[in-house]
Amino acid sequence: MSRFPLGSGTARHDRGRDQGRWTIRRLGCIVVLMSGPVDTFPTKWWTRLDDGRVRCDVCPRECKMHDGQRGLCFVRACEGGEIVLTTYGRSSGFCVDPIEKKPLNHFLPGTSVLSFGTAGCNLTCRFCQNWDISKSRETDTLADSASPETIARAAAEQGCASAAFTYNDPVIFLEYAADVADACHAAGIRTVAVSAGYVHEGPRRELFSRIDAANIDLKAFTDDFYRHVCGGRLQPVLDTLEWLVANDVWVEVTTLLIPGHNDSDAELNQLSTWIVEHLGPHVPLHFSAFHPDYKMLDVPPTPLSTLTRARHIAMANGLRYVYTGNVHDLEGDTTLCPGCGAAVIERDWYRITGYRLTGDGHCSACGTAIAGVFEGPPGEWGRRRRPVHLAAMEEMEEGAEPEEQP
Repeated sequence: MSRFPLGSGTARHDRGRDQGRWTIRRLGCIVVLMSGPVDTFPTKWWTRLDDGRVRCDVCPRECKMHDGQRGLCFVRACEGGEIVLTTYGRSSGFCVDPIEKKPLNHFLPGTSVLSFGTAGCNLTCRFCQNWDISKSRETDTLADSASPETIARAAAEQGCASAAFTYNDPVIFLEYAADVADACHAAGIRTVAVSAGYVHEGPRRELFSRIDAANIDLKAFTDDFYRHVCGGRLQPVLDTLEWLVANDVWVEVTTLLIPGHNDSDAELNQLSTWIVEHLGPHVPLHFSAFHPDYKMLDVPPTPLSTLTRARHIAMANGLRYVYTGNVHDLEGDTTLCPGCGAAVIERDWYRITGYRLTGDGHCSACGTAIAGVFEGPPGEWGRRRRPVHLAAMEEMEEGAEPEEQP
């Protein structure tokens, strides 16, 4: 059952709008020229400084901005001496995905999830696999739009069990994500966050207290990697993971293994041991394969043997549920019962091919409880992926003529 009562109210705020035809924003030495009106939404996580700048307090980066400037994430800006969100109600696209794609293997298996993101990111990972969205500085990336209530209604109409904030990090658009989460819970839809977990304590609580399940991208287990490859620090991510477990959010962890950078036996031992000791042996861990992308085109793809080695190390250290990702690996996709060793969920990519759990998530062979969120039989969504255009839906509901699509 959801931790959130159905029918709870939706927290909303009034939205301002910059009606100028052209808006210029400067980020470092880059000037971005944006056409058309820019939506702005008031936020509360900021502090005015004595030198006239305003500090954004959402994440440990703590960008300090003069009026008219944007933070590194690009979507939080200083306007009128306050920090505003410039992408409220806008998205890079909506799509119905399998929940296993997030990846979440122990949260309502086989069900579909309405997924969406915006643009921008508060980290600078050189290996980013979604860089066309997360590093975007173009408003054309935000091609779709929808109110929180429209998203909740669309998820229900599409038969989705949950809605996911993904593709880029919801931390940077937390006001929009929080309102969508409230609307979803009011409609009986669960919420999922796919995040790097790089966020301060107050904003962490505001966002993740509204989340039913999260996959946190633990990019490595050294501060050196975070500083030099991602432009961040490790400890805030560990703090987020511990907060989620302590506050009963279902958590799964993903680490993208990059050859020669974060895949040594020593680091894999440290990472998996920390998860066992600080989060618990029941927390699923996903090791995903890297492919050359963005600013790491000179690094080879991760071989399956590396993922298998990492999986064996983590399981030897006491983790019960360890998976491989971004590769076709039936063994690495399978959930094993920690009691009797039986294969209780078999998967082929995102499609469930075998399911041996009771309705409440116990092994049908020995009765051992499998950690996770299980409700009745598994869904049958499989590997399908269905794009959904919510702006057209919203226009039609309001009685406006939808724009003709090419």
